[in-house]
Formats: sequence, structure tokens, C-alpha cells
Amino acid sequence: MKKITILLLFILTLNASGANPLGLDAAIEKIKTSNLEIKAAVYDEKVAEQESSAASGMMWGKLDLVQDIARSNDAGNVFGFKLTSREATFNDFGFDFTAIGSGLIDADAPIDGLNNPDESNFFQTRVRYEVPLYVGGMITSYSKISKTYEKLKTLDKQAVINEKIFEIKKSYYDMALLDYSVSNLEIILDNIQNLEIMANTMIEEGYAKNIDLLEVQSKKSKIARLLNQLNANKEVLYQYISFLLNEETNDIILPTSELQMPEYTNQDILNSNVEMSKARTALEIRKEMVRLNKASYLPVIGAFAEVGTASTVFFEDASEHASYTVGGRMTWNIFNGGVDNSKLQAARIEHLKIQTQVEIAKKGIALQAQKIKTEIKSLDYDIESLELEFKLASSIYSSYEERYKEQLASMSDVIIKQSEQIEKVLELQEVKNKRNQKIFDYEKLANQGE
Repeated sequence: MKKITILLLFILTLNASGANPLGLDAAIEKIKTSNLEIKAAVYDEKVAEQESSAASGMMWGKLDLVQDIARSNDAGNVFGFKLTSREATFNDFGFDFTAIGSGLIDADAPIDGLNNPDESNFFQTRVRYEVPLYVGGMITSYSKISKTYEKLKTLDKQAVINEKIFEIKKSYYDMALLDYSVSNLEIILDNIQNLEIMANTMIEEGYAKNIDLLEVQSKKSKIARLLNQLNANKEVLYQYISFLLNEETNDIILPTSELQMPEYTNQDILNSNVEMSKARTALEIRKEMVRLNKASYLPVIGAFAEVGTASTVFFEDASEHASYTVGGRMTWNIFNGGVDNSKLQAARIEHLKIQTQVEIAKKGIALQAQKIKTEIKSLDYDIESLELEFKLASSIYSSYEERYKEQLASMSDVIIKQSEQIEKVLELQEVKNKRNQKIFDYEKLANQGE
């Protein structure tokens, strides 16, 4: 009973710790939330969003609360404190004004009470609101530029997401091709092991020589080495998949079908390509930069309002010491040596340059799409031809194996035919890898969009 309990616990532990194989669709969803590069791109987007909000907030002006706390025996400061807090008296001047007319004091004599006042505290609280009324559209342009920049960061994030999705898809299909090659090489290894047994038997019966056995064993060693390399590549690929998903992954569900060639028109590609979207967004920014530089020729008008209270005692009868100020200001740069004009012309030239680059990008993407489609067609033909050649090489090898049994062919002939079979397996894998990569490149052109 104790043994059964231990066995059940062991099985439950395996079930709890063993993760289910990860399918491609599940991996794509996981990579969107787990990949570190995507997370960094999301943070960049959020930063741009906050900067956009900051630019939009400029049109509402700013409200400041200023609290001054001071202590001074400086004559100007002390007298100023009195005036600001509405507490000044004739005595603050250090003499009686009525005494001047009586001739009892010298009007030119120094006033000690005014020149050497006692130390005084000063507490002033002010609330000031400043708002731009007209800035020639500058704030609107800044807001639009920051919004467009936010859109650019969103496109950057989408580009990273798409790139990682293509990388995980390619990894899955690369793994499937490696598995296909491993399966074929294992079949070949089984065949050569059977050939090794046959060679041993024929040596014992005197129908073969030791050199035949050495040739078989040499070929067996080569195939084992190839299998080891392919399995090592699979291990590296699992490590890369784990890196993309930001978690340990060592078991996946391989795709069961080959990649199909998607059908897109050139216009579809241009509409959805993320680089084209980024180029068009950059063009919007440059267009707005022209408007922004035009604002330098226009006046800037602003208004402000301030209320405050001041006293030598903190918040003593604040209403009795309250004051206000309202006003406005207009500034208009009339001449600055042609700097504004130079900046405006430079912005216009940059706008024209980006327009030209967008047109170049359109033609370049269309040309690239056509080139990839042509290359894929060529690779499809190569794969079809190589699959026939592999079948033929396998049939020829089987034929030579039978002929060796009947002593109608040498072991060297059998080994040569088997080498041709192995060569076709590896060549077929290489061409299929190239085809997959081209299809992924084509999908990147068509699908890297919003």
C-alpha cells in the first residue's frame, strides 16, 4: 500500500510539473504579453502618450501658488514689507511730518528710524494664473506634433510585436523542418545499421571483406554525427523560443503543414506596411513643423491675474491685507536677422524631402514584393524537383542494397548511393528553409501594419 501511495504521488507530481506542449497560436498570444522587447516598446508608447498630454495642456495656462517667508532688517525690504502688507504709517518714516513746517527739525538730517529699522517678519501668499490667449497656432501645432509622435511610437510598438510574431513563427517552422530531417536521417541510420548486420553476416559466410564493414561503420558514424548536429540545433532553437517567450520552453506542437504563399496586391501591402505608415506619419510631422515655423511671424498675446495677501504675521487678517493684479501682454518679434525665415524655409525643404522619400519607399516596397514572389516561385520549383530526386535516390539506394546482397554491387557503390540520399535530405531542408524565410519576408511587407 505504501508503494502504491508513493507511485501515485510521483505520477501527480509529474502531471503538476509537466507543462502541456505549446502550440503556435498559444505562443503568439503569449509573446505579446511576455516578450521583454515588446514590453519596452509599450513603455515607449506610454511615455509618448504622457508627452502628448503635456503638450495639449499648454493651452490651459498655469496656476501657481507662491508662499514667501522672509525676515530682514534691510531698510528697503522692511519699508517694502510695510507697504505690501498695507501697514505703513507716518511713524515708519522716523519723524512727525507736522514738525517739518514748524522748523523744529532739519529736513535734511538722517532719519535713523527709517535707515536703521528693526528686524521684521514678512509673509506673503499669492495665487497667479497665466493663460496664453493667442500664440499664432503654436500650441495647436505642438499638440498635433506630439499626438503624431505618439502615433509613431504606437507604430514602433506594432513593428516590434509583428517582428517577434514572425520570429516565433519562423522558429516553429524551422523546428518542424529539423524534425523532418531528423526523421529521415533516423530512417537512413536504421538502414545502415541493417546494412552493418548484413555485412557482418556476409563476412562470416565468406561473401564480403572487412573493408566493406569499415565503409558501413564510417558512414554510420557520419550519419550519427549529422543527427547529433541537428539535435543540437533543435536544442538551440528551444533556447531561442524560451528567450522570445521569456520563460522556459522545451516542448512545442510542431506545425503539420507547410507555409502557404499568401496573396496580396501591391496596394494591400502599401496600405498595411508599418514602415510606410511610419513614413506617412513622419510626413505629417514635417507638415506641422512648417505651420509651427510660420507662427514665429505672428504676435503672442497672454493674460494673467494674481491675488494675494501679505502681513508681518502669518495669515493675520488676510482679507484686510489682500490685493489683486490683472493684466495682459503682447509681444511681436519684428526683426531677428532673418532667422525665422531661414527656419521656415528649412522646414519646407524637409517636408519636400520626406515627400520624396515616401514616394521612393512606395516604389521600393512594390519592387521588393515582386522580387520575393519571383524567388518563392523559383524555390517551389526547386522543392518539387528535389523531392522527386530524394525519392529516386531512396529507390536507387534500396536497389543497390539488394544488389549487394546478391553480390552484384560493391559496398562502395551502396555507400555512394546512400551519400546521395543523405545529400538530398539536407539539400531539401536547406531549400525549404529558404522558402519559409521568403514567405516570412513577404508577410512582413504585407502584415506589418496597424
